[in-house]
Amino acid sequence: MLIKLQTTLNQITSKALTGFKYIYLIVFFALLAGFFHPLITNTSFDGVVIGVLVLFAGLAGGVLLYRAATSESKRAIFLGSGFALMSISLYYIFQLTGRT
Repeated sequence: MLIKLQTTLNQITSKALTGFKYIYLIVFFALLAGFFHPLITNTSFDGVVIGVLVLFAGLAGGVLLYRAATSESKRAIFLGSGFALMSISLYYIFQLTGRT
């Protein structure tokens, strides 16, 4: 009974930490994308939302590149997908800043 309760508590704690990790990333990327600028200038939040999505695309590419380094079986798929997502993210960053 005690072992089952302890296992259940460990699962709940693990899920809570995973959820907190993603909430932390969303808040960090929103601040990085300039969350306060629309509040100060009284403009639209469209740029912030797009910025957060672009940063998440880059993060996903980085995670896939990490998986390529640690995986043996699907290394080429992870490597190609990771570089593709990071390239797409970089392209959108240049598009949003008007440098193309």
